[in-house]
This record gives sequence, structure tokens and C-alpha cells, in this order.
Amino acid sequence: MSALPPAAQQLIDGKLVAASDGASYPIFNPANGEEIGQAPDGTAADVDAAIAAARRAFDESGWSTDRDLRIRCLRQLHEALLANADAFRALTTAEVGMPGFMMGAAGFDVPVEGLKWVTDLAEGYEFESDLGVAAPMGIPSRRTVRREPIGVVAAITPWNVPTQINLAKVGPALAAGCTVVLKPAPDTPWVAAELGRLVAEHTDIPAGVFNVVTPRSNDVASVLSTDPRIDMVSFTGSTSVGKAIMAAAAPTLKRVFLELGGKSAAIALDDANVAAVAGGTAFAACIHAGQGCAITTRLIVPRAKYDEAVRVAAETMESIGVQDPAEPNAICGPVISPLQRERVAAYFDIAREEGGTFATGGAVIDQPGNWIQPTVVAGLDNSSRLAQEEIFGPVLVVIPHDGDDDAVRIANDSAYGLSGSVDSADLERAKAVAARIRTGTLAVNGGVWFSPDAPFGGYKQSGLGREMGVAGFEEYLETKTIAEPA
Repeated sequence: MSALPPAAQQLIDGKLVAASDGASYPIFNPANGEEIGQAPDGTAADVDAAIAAARRAFDESGWSTDRDLRIRCLRQLHEALLANADAFRALTTAEVGMPGFMMGAAGFDVPVEGLKWVTDLAEGYEFESDLGVAAPMGIPSRRTVRREPIGVVAAITPWNVPTQINLAKVGPALAAGCTVVLKPAPDTPWVAAELGRLVAEHTDIPAGVFNVVTPRSNDVASVLSTDPRIDMVSFTGSTSVGKAIMAAAAPTLKRVFLELGGKSAAIALDDANVAAVAGGTAFAACIHAGQGCAITTRLIVPRAKYDEAVRVAAETMESIGVQDPAEPNAICGPVISPLQRERVAAYFDIAREEGGTFATGGAVIDQPGNWIQPTVVAGLDNSSRLAQEEIFGPVLVVIPHDGDDDAVRIANDSAYGLSGSVDSADLERAKAVAARIRTGTLAVNGGVWFSPDAPFGGYKQSGLGREMGVAGFEEYLETKTIAEPA
């Protein structure tokens, strides 16, 4: 493994700094519980300074209007990320507990590719369009529609895939001409701080345009949702916190982007290869210890093939097991923290109380670090808490269905609507079922939707708005219509 990068620092108004009062907190490796570094415990004064810097940079510098500057600076950042890729990957595995194979996807490569993609998009984007001449109310007028940056963005990000989510917000916001205050989760502050270091040391991004603050206290960070100098909050995390941010932002009517929880369903229709679907879904539920909002954690299978699906899912999880994420073949690493480990373990108690059985797993692993057995739960219906609530661990619930209509009903019987999959021997049948599923992304017969150019987000309580793609870029733009005499 490569050496870890320099110590974590905040980036405020172009300077890499410690907390203003010198306080810090430990960063732990979730695979062994060992301390690997310290992060600045940002103060209220630090957050205030970062907001002030971002506001000043937006209002007084040329960042919002100089597209050439933005493109040049973002290309510099892309080059810096590639040049520091090995250290960034090693840091992600050490701090997040993310297995190395994910670095070729959401862990590093795809978000870095996404930064280049959105930079290319911004370079050719039509920020102004001509509506032509009309005569509303008898007055000949030429109308122009302009797209302009929304202003100062507070980007608040979680711990599960931090580089992906950090760049999915920071990249389009900066490309659009916004300025940003990034506040990462206190479980994973270092990868965000490293992004700030690369900006400070390897790009010409002006002071104040991009800031990173790392307070551990939610009370300190909460001002990002209420301060009138912030124009938009872009948040990824739990639905409960998303609701609180939306309520806090309401008095100042900030734009709010929310990418929230999921309880996505993998549907095998009665003509599908159920064993293949069960094995693939069990594998997906183990990736990064199930810590992904779009992972399919409900497996919905024909009742006649239920036992086969449970057996194959259990055998798949047992063959995967758990491994140190630094090992080259690791798939299922640790969960992020002791708190998350206990949260997942509490769901095992709930499963027993609700009458469920464990085809495999169902316990924590007693060793240093935050380890959970990959688990398949059988014997529960879709009304159970394990089928309705986001667990964020390597836990798969298998549910029987009685035909296509019933499978659709079960999949849609959820507060969430983030992702899912449908498999059938008949592609058109699978697509017809997929069209009835109320989620933001769907994989049909193994298709892959995750890509920088594809919008991602959810229906219902899975969020508001879209990230990535043209839609994700346009989240950070306002629309202005200008009329002049014709």
C-alpha cells in the first residue's frame, strides 16, 4: 500500500489551516480500529470564515463569469488527482475501509472521470440561448435565456463513498461558476481534506472559491443550512438528516439538493435464472459491507423458487466472507464505525423478533475493527422493518412474490425510490416491469446505469434532484430571461 498523504488540514480562503482553536479529533481505520491520523475539529469561527470567503469569491472575483479560468483550473485538479492516485486510493482504503477493487469504479476512477466529463460539458455548454422575437402584449421583443451560477454552495457529504460524492457535488458546482464550502462526514474527513490540499497546491483556483471545513460537531456545521450567505445546500446522507436540512433551509428559501436513503429491490421474474439473480444480488449486498444507498438489499423472487434463491444467496455470501479491505481480493470489508456495527447488529435482534431466520450470518464478528457477518434473512414479508428500513450493512432480505403485478407492488411498497433491478428471460417483459417501478435508476437484465453522464437520484423519500449527467450540472444553475426591444 502507498504511503498516506500529508496530514489533514482545512482549506479556508486559500490557506491550509488547523482548527482556529487548535483542536483535533482522531481518524480511525475501520478494519482494525487503529488511529491513522488527526483531523482539525473545525470551530464555528472556521465555518463562518469559510462561508465569508466563498461569498466574497463569488461576489467579487471573476470566477462566476470567467469560464476559461474555470475550465483551466478544473483540468489542473483532474491532472493532480491522477498524479496522486495511488496515495488517494490508499487513503480511501485506510480511512473508509473500502476494498481496493472499488477504486476502479466509485472509489476513485469513475468520480475522477466524472470531473473531466463535467469540465468538458461546461466548456461547450450553451449558457445563453436566443428565444427569438415575439410580440407579447403587442410589444416586439427579443428574448434571451441565460443560465447563471446559483451562488455559494454548501456541500455536505457522507462517509460511504466520499470521493465519488465529494466530486459529484464539487465538480459541477465549480464548473457552473459557483463557490463551495465542503463539509465531509467526521468519520472520513481526510479524503475531503486531501482534495482541498490538491486544490491549494496544484491549481490556480482563486482563494475562497473552494473551502473544506471538518468540524466534528453537527451543531457547528448546522449553520451551513441556515446562513443567508449560502444560496444552496447539496446534501447526501440519511433521509432523516435530509428532512432536517430541508426544514432548516426553508426560512431562507435556499435551493436544496438531496440524495438520501434507499431500500432498492432486485426482482427476478418467474422466467429468470433465479440462481444467477440471487447470487448477483448477494454479491452486490456484500460490496463495501453493503454501505451503498443504491445497493439492492431486497431480493424479490417467485414463491416457487424462494428456497433456491435463499440457498444460493447464502452460499454466495459464505463464499465471499469478510476480508481486510487492503487485501487485493477483498469484497466485503468492515462497516465504518463501532456505532454503525451496533446499529446493524440491532437489526439482527429485530429480525428475530419479527420471526425471521438467518440463512447465513446474523452476528457481529469478534475481532479488532468493525466487522459484520454477511447475512441473508428469510421468512419475512415486505412489511417487516428489515424490508422497509435502510440498514447500511451486508444484509439481504429475501421476499417471495406471486407474479409480475405482485413483484411491482412489493418493490413500490417502500418510502424509498432510489434504484433497483429487474431480470427476465424476456427483455421486453423486464422493461415493462421496470417502467412501473418508481425509482430513479434501474438495471434491466444486468445493464449498468452508473456513469458520469447518467443522472442519479431518487423518487419519494430518496431525495430531490439529480446528481451527475447534464441534470446534475444544471442543479447548480439559475435561469434568467432577458427581453429587449426588437
